Amino acid sequence: MQSEYSGITALYCRLSRDDGKECESNSIESQKLMLARYAKEKGFENIRYYVDDGYTGTNFNRPDFKRMMDDVEAGYISTIVVKDMSRFGRNYVEVGLYTESYFPENNIRFIAITDLVDSADGENEIIPFKNVMNEMYARDISKKVRSAKRIRGNMGEPLSQPPYGYMKDPQNPKRWIVEPEAAKVVKEIFMLYLEGYGQDKIARHLQDKGIKNCTSYWQERGIGRGGKKVQPNPYKWKSSTIRQILMRQEYCGDVVNFKTYSKSFKNKKRHLSPKEDLKIFKDVHEPIIDRDTFEAVQKLMGTCKRRDPLPENGKKNIFCDFLVCAECGHKLWYHVNTRNKDIHYFSCSNYYKDYRGSCQHRHYVRADAIEQIVLMELKKLAGYLKNNEDELVEVLTMKTEADIQAERRFLNSEIQRCISRQNTVNALYEKLYEDNVLGKVSDAWFLHLSHKYEVEKTELKTKLSKLYEDLEALAGRKNDKDMFVESVRRFMRMDTLNAPLLRELIDHIDVYETEGTGKNKTQRIVIHYRFVGSIEIPSDEENLKMDMRQGVAVEYLTA
Repeated sequence: MQSEYSGITALYCRLSRDDGKECESNSIESQKLMLARYAKEKGFENIRYYVDDGYTGTNFNRPDFKRMMDDVEAGYISTIVVKDMSRFGRNYVEVGLYTESYFPENNIRFIAITDLVDSADGENEIIPFKNVMNEMYARDISKKVRSAKRIRGNMGEPLSQPPYGYMKDPQNPKRWIVEPEAAKVVKEIFMLYLEGYGQDKIARHLQDKGIKNCTSYWQERGIGRGGKKVQPNPYKWKSSTIRQILMRQEYCGDVVNFKTYSKSFKNKKRHLSPKEDLKIFKDVHEPIIDRDTFEAVQKLMGTCKRRDPLPENGKKNIFCDFLVCAECGHKLWYHVNTRNKDIHYFSCSNYYKDYRGSCQHRHYVRADAIEQIVLMELKKLAGYLKNNEDELVEVLTMKTEADIQAERRFLNSEIQRCISRQNTVNALYEKLYEDNVLGKVSDAWFLHLSHKYEVEKTELKTKLSKLYEDLEALAGRKNDKDMFVESVRRFMRMDTLNAPLLRELIDHIDVYETEGTGKNKTQRIVIHYRFVGSIEIPSDEENLKMDMRQGVAVEYLTA
């Protein structure tokens, strides 16, 4: 019999983390010793080891298994020996394809020592049952692991590895602590983004500074993570990495669990979980980024597609993404005059003549005019705070409370509307069920409508949860005026405009279409501040008036 199989004898070993908990005999070294002893006793020569350490048996996407199959295809291997069937795999369909079809067709002798399987002895009726039992074991282990993770995750224990900028606490591996060196880079990434840098530009900036990327940083410190083990350029950052860092809520000090899931224990591909399935635990560990900065970045990432300007057009204007068309609500786009590079301006991105949009007016405004208007208004606000602090705080308090009350009334009315609709849907569902039982509604129509009602019930439940969260968040809005006053004080110390300061003070700026002709043109500009919205500051100063060209001037109305 031995002469029929005269090629390489493959001794295949496999161990996953779950398998390693069964017993010591499943260790790679124990498997190697058993396989080598068996090969020697049975007279197999020309042996070669194929080892997959740390790989599940539920799929066959394993490095050394694939290498072994490549050698089988090349005709080098004649015999495969494993400790038992579970070492070969725990997917009974695929294991059966190999043992009952592929190996016999390629004249491969297959041996599983402890299961007493040897294809040279002919068909073994017990093999299919062994394969089913091995898969059932994998399924059971998967359920236990998922259940344990679900319990830990619902208790607020982080299930993922610490992101770049954090490390596990040596005293308590379930806690994350800040890594000062990496945290400094994370802060710089957020600050650069708020200053107007795009993700590609931030990546190039870090590379030019000689800062090692995440993977190289972890490898240098001996921290095991996924990804490529060999980095051709350890200082090369990707824009996708920058985006992931900017979107990680964990940097606010939160733990976010159940962000991904797999559809089956056989399929290890991870899928993003719906937002309602996430479990978020706030202020668990020390934050690297304050929550206001993080939310400002998320808003910016979600509402605009940032592109760096052409080199000949100079730097990106700090008012990009702030200006909004008062007529249609679209962003105003930043432009540089093609004939005169000194003229920078904004216009509505939804203008029907330029961009085939729906807005009927261009809403043209010069960039230098906007800068002077905002600087003038902020100085006016700072002066009023300095000279009439009590009066300003009282105005802000009244406005904040009025806004809170208006929003609370709106949220309560929406909650009542959702609850009313929930009750209606439940009644309709019960009526539909009764009609189906009585034969008034066909089964097909019942399935169609019941699915429709189930979807609506889920949507209403999600919306109600969000409305209750917003209602609860209103309690924290009472401090909005204090945060706004503190931001104005910071401006008073700086007295200049920059992108981070603008994002701290201003939510958006409404730009109206110009009215009038010639020297009598006017244009309304309304600044909406963060926390408090638009406010009118008493002032004896005249409105800003600028000459656009000979015979044409615009007066800007901010009240």
